[in-house]
Amino acid sequence: MADVMPPNMLADVPQTPAGLLSNREKDRLIERGFLGLYRWYTARSQETRNWNADKSFNWRALSPNLPPDIMTVLTGFFAVEQYAPDFTSNLINLVRRSHGRSHFQMRWGSEEEKHADAWENSVLFSGQRTPQWIAEYKERLKSQTWELPFPDALHNMVYTVFQERATQLNYLNMMKIAQGKSDKPHLKDFSDPVLAKVAQTIAVDEAAHYNFFLEGVRMYLYYYPQRTLEAIRAIVSQFSMPAAKLVPDWEKFYETVYRAGIYGPRDFSRDVMQVAFRNLGIESRKSLEEGLKKTREVPDFDGGNFKSTVIWDTFDYGMVEGDVKRLHMRIQDYEKLIGFDAIDPTEFIQNPAVPRRTEQAADD
Repeated sequence: MADVMPPNMLADVPQTPAGLLSNREKDRLIERGFLGLYRWYTARSQETRNWNADKSFNWRALSPNLPPDIMTVLTGFFAVEQYAPDFTSNLINLVRRSHGRSHFQMRWGSEEEKHADAWENSVLFSGQRTPQWIAEYKERLKSQTWELPFPDALHNMVYTVFQERATQLNYLNMMKIAQGKSDKPHLKDFSDPVLAKVAQTIAVDEAAHYNFFLEGVRMYLYYYPQRTLEAIRAIVSQFSMPAAKLVPDWEKFYETVYRAGIYGPRDFSRDVMQVAFRNLGIESRKSLEEGLKKTREVPDFDGGNFKSTVIWDTFDYGMVEGDVKRLHMRIQDYEKLIGFDAIDPTEFIQNPAVPRRTEQAADD
């Protein structure tokens, strides 16, 4: 969160806003949304995605004759996921005062740890890398530390939306190759059911991660549209995959991934950026840029808050509002199952800063 408030301060914030929501109230509502989302997410992940990196796959059946390009890709996947402890600890420290986000990051880290172990097993059981080579490679990787790409929580959350979608796409395309569906001449005769299952299983996790962070960005977009749209613009203008500067032979890995049809610039534009934009109610990168150029913030002289001008034409605010409402309905349904609704319910509060269109009379 851009401004995470400690719990003792959240209790002092009035529950019902009068007039424009204050920034303190917006932060409280976002924090409550994250807490409910975290609880719902954890229950669902335990029920539907509780797999084990060692026991959920028939590793003995993995082909001992994986093509060189596939080995390069698997080694790269394994290398990137080795930084899961850095990804997790750095993000937890950034949002440690937020119950929902910090606890989700621990859950997220436990799932990323499984990804690291599964990709390592794929390299190990291929028989093309010795245990000694893998151990030395991990030591080389861990001699460097991954650092957060941005200093604040909002930019890092927006970055993670695009990163999780890109990672999911990488693994989905690896799954297709392992299913024998590649249209590349050097891979068209390759298939491996074990590898296909591994890639599919991890891709499902990445999709769940993408959706969690997407819901978080939507909440920020609902309450802080100007700030969030500027963060989105900053991310897409300089996006790169995590650990690109840390993994040895990254250029070879990236070129192999591109040559295999797994991921490249066009994929980012079409299947990552445009998908995320569509989910966030943004028509295109051009419309985002043009909308922000026209937008400015003016003070409302009430508690130091600011109102955005023109920003509502930059994206589909009505769609975002509907998505945030549906998120809260999902959280409320979950809370009814547990009993939270009778004690400490999560409520959806409409943002009064948004201009509402009045319905025209029937005879207009």
